[in-house]
Amino acid sequence: MPSRYAVIGHPIEHSRSPVIHAAFARQTGQDLVYDRILGRLDDFAGDVQRFFAAGGAGLNVTVPFKEQAWALADERSPYAETAGAVNTLSRLPDGRLRGDNTDGAGLVRDLAGNHGFAFAGRRVLLLGAGGAARGVLRPLLDAGVTELAIANRTAAKAEALAAAAAAFGPVRGGGFDGFAGAGFDLILNATSAGLGGALPALPAGCLSAGGWVYDLVYGPASVPFLDWGRSQGAAVVLDGLGMLVEQAAESFLLWRGVRPETAEVIAELRRAMAR
Repeated sequence: MPSRYAVIGHPIEHSRSPVIHAAFARQTGQDLVYDRILGRLDDFAGDVQRFFAAGGAGLNVTVPFKEQAWALADERSPYAETAGAVNTLSRLPDGRLRGDNTDGAGLVRDLAGNHGFAFAGRRVLLLGAGGAARGVLRPLLDAGVTELAIANRTAAKAEALAAAAAAFGPVRGGGFDGFAGAGFDLILNATSAGLGGALPALPAGCLSAGGWVYDLVYGPASVPFLDWGRSQGAAVVLDGLGMLVEQAAESFLLWRGVRPETAEVIAELRRAMAR
């Protein structure tokens, strides 16, 4: 009997996770099924309990349930603990639930493995101080950056997030205007501004000559920030589709003990989006 996995969120119809994991399963010869679950806003814990009670082996968790998944987990990985959010739930042999957060590992793997970005010695600016930023913060520090700066509309929120992560590496936070002229090697957009067709309040001179820009989302929501990067002469401009596939590969590795190849899966999703 195939092992059962799923992604749970609200809404969920748009999720590409079933397509991604089906491709991973074919590639690696794994016997599994992977579904979508529309989570109930008033009973997420019940949905999770019912899934695992029926023999489910693992769940991916997407908005708006990642913080609730963190609270449900009986044990958590260091990345999940720091993020305060869980995107991967696994059933342990004793029936308890383990929570992981693979978002940051997926981001780092996409940039370094797929695009050749060398984190060591680089200065990185992370835009936003919400859940998306928390999910990638510690993996970025572990990648060996010289400095990680967090810019947020509310400076105090960025400063608090930086203080919470200070034990893991060189990190500071502040308002957007505090980073004018700073010339970062990589700017990561973890804000939701693009969902409304807007840009974060980016200060002049925050991107270095030859710097890279990367939006954690993909599709139309990434367009304003990526267009800004092109207008600033960015050497490389990337959306988050690769991160989506790489974080899924990290979950697949946790569940199945084998790491799938991601390049063709990313390419096929690009082709599908173009169609």
